[in-house]
Formats: sequence, structure tokens, C-alpha cells
Amino acid sequence: MKRSALAAALLLASPVAAVAQNAPAVTQASALDTAVRLADWQLGRMGGTGISRATSETRKPRAWEQAVFWVGMTALADAGAPPRIRKAILDMGRANEWLPGEKPYFADDHAITQAYLWAARNGAGAGARAPTKRLFDQVLAEPAMVSLAFYVPPEGYGAAECLKRWCWCDALFMAPAAFIELSRQTGDRRYLDFAMREFWATTDFLYDPAERLYYRDSRFFERRDAKGRKEFWSRGNGWVFGGMARVIPMLAKGSADRRRMEALFKDMAARIRTLQKPDGYWAPSLLAPEQSPPETSGTAFYTYGLAWGIQAGLLSRREYEPAVRRGWSALNRAIQPDGRLGFVQQVSDRPEKVEASDTQYYGVGAFLLAATQVAALDRRPQ
Repeated sequence: MKRSALAAALLLASPVAAVAQNAPAVTQASALDTAVRLADWQLGRMGGTGISRATSETRKPRAWEQAVFWVGMTALADAGAPPRIRKAILDMGRANEWLPGEKPYFADDHAITQAYLWAARNGAGAGARAPTKRLFDQVLAEPAMVSLAFYVPPEGYGAAECLKRWCWCDALFMAPAAFIELSRQTGDRRYLDFAMREFWATTDFLYDPAERLYYRDSRFFERRDAKGRKEFWSRGNGWVFGGMARVIPMLAKGSADRRRMEALFKDMAARIRTLQKPDGYWAPSLLAPEQSPPETSGTAFYTYGLAWGIQAGLLSRREYEPAVRRGWSALNRAIQPDGRLGFVQQVSDRPEKVEASDTQYYGVGAFLLAATQVAALDRRPQ
């Protein structure tokens, strides 16, 4: 009786423990079934329905917002989803004529090529990667020679010169996996070498080793809130963390790049675990959790990355699985009565407000990635 009373008191005293205690055990079937239902919901609304703040890119089928959804779909197909998921990816690629986005040097416009390269390995053949190869050959032949410093000229954000390189942390999800996968499929090491050179240049520039987090871009180096805290954007760091979970398995075991990236991944994971809120979410501004809303895009990328890290043997299951379970429970609570994934911060480059009705393609894509790794974690013996 005394032990029971003590346990109850400890749960009440520790919100994190209480959430972990109440989080339902998730099975492979339930995680993947939930993901397939959400994927079907999104597939039925690819015209932008339900997106509360659509941008000029939102309805473009080759732009990054939809591209990240398709990246999640490739992971879902690999995890054993029904054949219609694979078919949807192939149909999308054919409808796009396997073309990358509009800007040849812009990492966001490379994101869709990750789905095309998956398709090339899953029935579409070499034709699915041919336009990507032509574009990447152009990038390698005439690499951008610009600074990583982010300066917005009078013409506007899109005219920033540094966008021809990976000068914002989101780019580390969008482009490296595509270059490395093309290297794997063609046997041409130049694509890998380019990706690693640019990845480490961006990391050396934007990673704060004291905080073990990435600034979104150089405009945020000096930004502080009213309490003097640095501003580290949740989804921005989620892009990097989720991107590493995709890239590391593509690198040769024991290679210098893989060893260095694994060390970076573990460094970030240790910090990220400490920043999870008791309700399972990560705050839009990672160092400012007080009174912050639920936010699912960053939370999904962290849940995905941590679960993958356990699977890969880089993270201790005992230490990190509670964070994964809290994150997955939080993501499931964010699914709204109409079937949408809510609380997805809309397109931005910094923390902003989030509403329950807010959804976005990239948030769904991140959810699908998280679901596949939660399912894999459940298959692994304790």
C-alpha cells in the first residue's frame, strides 16, 4: 500500500512521468494503420484543401511542401503499407514527368527528387531519375560560389543570394539525401562528395555547439527573446535531425562522414530529449516552452529521429524510448475529428502561432516518417 501511494505521488509530482504512464502501448499494426488512414486523408485533398495559410508553393506538385509528404509516403510504402501507397507515388512522378522543382540550385526544389529516386528503385526504372541526374550534373559542373550569410535584398526573400547553397538549416533535409541516393544508384561518387562538403559547410556555419542546436540561418545568430534566450526553431532543427536519420544509413559504415554524422546525431538527440515538454510536444521555440501550443511538425521529426536512432543502435532504448512514446502519443492526440493532422505550424522560417485546425503536407509527411519508425521499434524485442 505504501509503495502504491508513493508511486501515485511521484506520478502526480512529475508530469512527464504521468504522460509516459498514460501513453498507450503502440503496436506495429496500429502505428501503420494510423499512418495509412492519414495518408489516404491527404491523398484525397492534394489541392490544398484545409491548409489555412497556403503559399504560392502550396499547390505546386514539385515544390517542397508536397515533396515532404511524398518522402513520407516512400517510407510508408517501404514499411509494408497497402499497394495503393506505392501506386500513388508512381502516379505522382509520372504526372510530374519526373521533373525537379523550378530553381536549379534551390535545395527546396530538390526535395521531390527523393521520391523520384525511390520510384526508380521501385518499378519506374532509370527514366524516373534521368531529369534529376541532368539537374545535379549541372549543379556539380557549375557549383554556386556564394557566401552562406543570409542577406535579404530589397527585391525580397527569394532573391537572397545564399539560397543557391544550403544556407538555411531546412535544406539539410531537402537536398542531401537526394544527392547521396543518386550516388548510390549511379555509382558516381561526385554526388556524395558534393553533398557531404555542403552539409559540413552548413553545419560548421549554423550549428551552435554550446546549445547543440542549429540556427535557422545567420539572421538568427543574435536574436534573443525577452528573457535573453536564443531562438532555435523546432521545425528547423527537426528538418536537420530527420534529415540525418535519412542520410546516415546511406553512408558507408565506418566512413569518416558517417562517424562524424553519427556523433552529431547523438549530440543533438541528447539535447532534444531534454527539451520535450511534459505533454509530449516540443515547443515551436525550443528554449521557450512556457505557454507554448502543441506543434506537430517538429514533434514528428523528433519522434521519427529518436525512434530511428534507437533502431540503429545509436541511442539507448531505456533512455530514449519514453520520449518516443510521449511524442507518438502527442501526435495521435493532434489528429482532428475530420481526420486531419492538426497543430502543424504553417510555412515560416521561425516560431509562430499554431491552431488546432492547422495542417500541411509536410506535417503529414513527418508524421508518416514517425509512424514507420514507431512500428519498427515495436517489432524489436525489448
